[in-house]
Amino acid sequence: MSETLPPCPACNSPYAYEMGELLVCPECANEWNPAEATDGENWGLPAVGVVKDISGNVLQDGDTVTIAKDLKVKGASSSIKVGTKVRNIRLVNGADGHDIEAKVDGFGQMMLKSSVVKKVL
Repeated sequence: MSETLPPCPACNSPYAYEMGELLVCPECANEWNPAEATDGENWGLPAVGVVKDISGNVLQDGDTVTIAKDLKVKGASSSIKVGTKVRNIRLVNGADGHDIEAKVDGFGQMMLKSSVVKKVL
């Protein structure tokens, strides 16, 4: 194994240590096998792929986006309006094309489709 170990893929802690074939994070107790890594940054987690917004801009974790069209929310009396800013998005492999996880002000944590957001440049 190399001298420097990768950070934990779950919590990004730099304190990972080796335990046999696995790497272990002392902060969140995550265990992963670096031999299963598909690339240098992924470390065994499923790859998300390239996610683009409604205008074709590539999205990344931590980006800020705006909602491009009104979204009805199940169980809520109001909808998410056009122009609502959503900060600090996280890209995920969600069900039914929902590839963004974020906290929307007034609605809480939810999954969004990249086809209904626009990256704030």
